[in-house]
Amino acid sequence: MWAFWVAVVALAGFLLGGLVLITRPQAEVIGHPKGLFLLFMAEMWERFSYYGMRALLIFYLIQHWMFAEEKAYVIYGAYTALVYIAPVVGGYLADQYIGQRKAVLFGAVLLTFGHFFMAFEGGGGQNDPMINVFWLALALIIVGSGFLKANISVIVGQLYDRTDIRRDPAYTIFYMGINVGAATASIICGFLGQTYGWEYGFGLAGVGMLIGLIFFIIGKPLLLGKGEPKDPAKIAGGKEWGIYGAGLAMVALCWLAIQYQDMVGYVLGAFGGGLVLYVLYTAVAKLPSEERDRIFAAMFLILVSIVFWALFEQAGSSLNVFTDRHVDTQGVNASMFQSINAIYIVLLAPLFAMLWQGLASKGAEPSTPMKFGLAVIQVGLGFLVLVWGAESVGVNIPTPVIFIFLIYLLHTTGELCLSPVGLSAMNRLSPGHMASLIMGTWFFASATGNFAAGLIASATGGEGVGEEAGKQLVLDVYSTVGWYAVGIGVAVMVISPLIKKLMHLDTLKDDALEGEAEAGLEAQEGGVHPATKA
Repeated sequence: MWAFWVAVVALAGFLLGGLVLITRPQAEVIGHPKGLFLLFMAEMWERFSYYGMRALLIFYLIQHWMFAEEKAYVIYGAYTALVYIAPVVGGYLADQYIGQRKAVLFGAVLLTFGHFFMAFEGGGGQNDPMINVFWLALALIIVGSGFLKANISVIVGQLYDRTDIRRDPAYTIFYMGINVGAATASIICGFLGQTYGWEYGFGLAGVGMLIGLIFFIIGKPLLLGKGEPKDPAKIAGGKEWGIYGAGLAMVALCWLAIQYQDMVGYVLGAFGGGLVLYVLYTAVAKLPSEERDRIFAAMFLILVSIVFWALFEQAGSSLNVFTDRHVDTQGVNASMFQSINAIYIVLLAPLFAMLWQGLASKGAEPSTPMKFGLAVIQVGLGFLVLVWGAESVGVNIPTPVIFIFLIYLLHTTGELCLSPVGLSAMNRLSPGHMASLIMGTWFFASATGNFAAGLIASATGGEGVGEEAGKQLVLDVYSTVGWYAVGIGVAVMVISPLIKKLMHLDTLKDDALEGEAEAGLEAQEGGVHPATKA
């Protein structure tokens, strides 16, 4: 109970602090545009709603809708995959038609309805007609996330020039906002959902999304005109409403796909192959050589991220269930442990931001691909530490909870080496007219990783084999993927100098303005100086 109230107080504190920052008369706050903190608040509440629901979803599937464990993992993986593939479409529609701000607004509306529909639980079991409302809620959340996720990240980048040294710290601050919402949601919604009833946890997630929507609407002036349609004529005469109608058609398709998870795998394969070919064709046929090479570097980073997310995303599925069944949680609801990663992010993100800047000032900052290699190694080590801890006390004895904290610590430090750095790299490496498409491709990689995570998790499902054998099965899978991850991470580090060369940081310049600082050590080494411009 104490953790619940601490989370409530912390969330209220960030809410009040955010209001103070964005209502100050200065154009900038602690060296950043106030629009960054508006986006921080909007995304914090959106992530509160998403992670509040995510903490409960696997248990909801198994305990309320009575799906077999292996099936629940595949549904969970398909759902999270669709959440991350949808931004490819949402990013394209924003780039070509409605702009990022309107895309975020439309997505927030869909998300609000989706989270509230999750609160209608019915009587349970797969034959209950209310399960169709559940599928609809998931579909609304999928499409809403598609319009919001890629585009709100792009608006963050639009607040800064491409060579502005503040970009990486800005994305780290933004990423901390994501995890403030995630940390408090997992505790608050997880506690309410597993203690008082599913509808309370899901209902509160809907309230959080509504607050985020209100923030975004009221704070529009702080965005300084960023994220608006590039060509308003394209959405004149009712065409804009046609885009929103297409979004609702996507809801119908996702409602169908989430019920037939094999479809998601086929879509990922076909759509992913087509997307990669389109991006590579555009790079080869339509871009100058240096921009082309940067796209190649971005695609390599995207490929590495798939491996990372396939392992990292065990947190919401197999690791969540492992914690519930095989860990000595001392009476704490397993869903509340989903907050550990986000709490680590909140605590460590500022330290990592200072670390990168400090290393850059001394000429020792790792390159972006080097950071990616470190990330994959750490996610693998996290699994190996958990396996060692569980087997050292005996498979038939509950695993000490300290090893759950340790696996999340290693996964979090890996995440901080990859996710905010990757967001910044995608925005920096992509030409302006491809910004949302490349950012959408980044999230598509997360989709592929999440679907793969569901398949890995299903391999840990051991229903009917006995508790001890089931635990050993999970540990065997974790050991295998852990060692593979360490090997892949080492390989990425070995070839990182080649990938860095493809990034052409020596000629990376801002499209519009001069007089901005360098983009960290990598740009400094390449010769990017404040007086340069395109």
